[in-house]
Amino acid sequence: MMRFPRWTAALAAGLLLAGCGGSSGGDGKGDEGKGTGSAPPSASSSPAAPSATALPASLTSQRLGWHRCEASGNTSAPGGTWRCATLKVPLDWSDPAGRTIGVSLIRSRATGGDRIGSLLFNFGGPGGSGVSTMPYYTSAVSALHKRYDLVSWDPRGVGASSGVRCRDDRGIQAAEAVDATPDTPAEEEAYFQDAADFGEGCQKAAGPLLAHVSTTDTARDMDLMRQVLGDDELHYFGISYGTELGGVYAHLFPGRVGRLVLDAVVDPAADTVGHAENQARGFQRALDDYLKSTGQDPVQGTRKIAGLLKRLDATPLPTSSGRKLTQTLATTGIILPLYSEPSWPRLTGALKSAQEGDGSELLALADEYNERGASGRYGTMSHSQRVISCLDEKQRPTLAETKRRLARFERISPVFGEYLGWDTAGWCHDWPVPGQYDTPEVAAPGAAPILLIGNTGDPATPYEGAREMADELGRGVGVELTWKGEGHGAYGSGSACVDATVDAYLLNGTTPKDGKVCP
Repeated sequence: MMRFPRWTAALAAGLLLAGCGGSSGGDGKGDEGKGTGSAPPSASSSPAAPSATALPASLTSQRLGWHRCEASGNTSAPGGTWRCATLKVPLDWSDPAGRTIGVSLIRSRATGGDRIGSLLFNFGGPGGSGVSTMPYYTSAVSALHKRYDLVSWDPRGVGASSGVRCRDDRGIQAAEAVDATPDTPAEEEAYFQDAADFGEGCQKAAGPLLAHVSTTDTARDMDLMRQVLGDDELHYFGISYGTELGGVYAHLFPGRVGRLVLDAVVDPAADTVGHAENQARGFQRALDDYLKSTGQDPVQGTRKIAGLLKRLDATPLPTSSGRKLTQTLATTGIILPLYSEPSWPRLTGALKSAQEGDGSELLALADEYNERGASGRYGTMSHSQRVISCLDEKQRPTLAETKRRLARFERISPVFGEYLGWDTAGWCHDWPVPGQYDTPEVAAPGAAPILLIGNTGDPATPYEGAREMADELGRGVGVELTWKGEGHGAYGSGSACVDATVDAYLLNGTTPKDGKVCP
């Protein structure tokens, strides 16, 4: 069972850089001792937020012990010199003087003069590791690196920051045999039992942390991070789910908003079912564009792929690995290349092989998506994604409600609709902790202008989300930029217009006209 992540897939696949660890104590020397300013903590517009005076000095005045990143060699990773540190944050933000946990950071100092400050990056998910991803994204942001310290982190519950692993590799592989679009009472029982077992495993693995990994918790961590790094305002680049996180931060701390870029914008007005419908629409749109690019009629091409998936539901295909390509794994394999237009030729070859009776290539794509290595080891991004989203999302559709909606989902997308419709019921079924909200609050009156980028061909966060985010942020805050392109995310994807507009905003504070379109 896997919902489609709001994540930059081109960055997610195959990143092997190890995380950072170590203590946050110690002043260090040179670079290791810098960037530990004591700017006053900011108050929040939320009544539930701790006041400025409630944050103890042990948090706001902590000094980060920047050191060579452990077991990674990433001091020579792409993009320059990298150092890691651990930030202490409250486990429970309603009790900031209580127990703390560590949040792992990675940073590379600005390479040129006229430094602006720190630029924080969240690459999406939820559940994506910023510590692993940041060095590999540096070439895309080399112009920004000249004047910003590039900073990212593993949010709480992710990677090196108490990352949650809810089941072992054997259990993950066994779960791949569970039909994610059940057709019989027995399959329905197995589907929901698997969901309940996963939640139980997460509760055992995470313990008290499970109730404190929400987007709101991480937004508060970001503001403490800003203070400890010595910045008066937060400068931030959020991609995919990172746009939701940026919107929540702006709502909580509108007076601390500096230059915020939100690329591949999540629709903040959509609830659990709304997000699933948006993704069904977005991935079907991307599939149609892919089919057109290969000279096929989208209606006929969709019907052919849907027929393949139907056959796989009854009879999985053999593969060269000895494992079987199921309907669920095939759907996953089709999804991955739709995140990035340069991957479309791989989809062509994989679909051709599957139609000819060999599921090996689609299975390989599904394994990449599921972070399955050649040894059979799996990554844990999907685990972190689930514990965060199930704490955020209050909506828990029932079996009956889901069945009533399936026809609508299949009308939206004959290929992906059924899968995403069932996911709304199974993803957080019988979850150990309740969700926090139907939709996130992102209204940020009085905040500085925030640049929002929508991509017309984006499958995972359809471009309509940028307009919704602008409306929710409030008049004069959200500034929308549209790119008529393909793939998930726009900056660094080949549009000189998009890149120049973003660079001018982040480097010079030049805000484009709302509604600007890049061809």
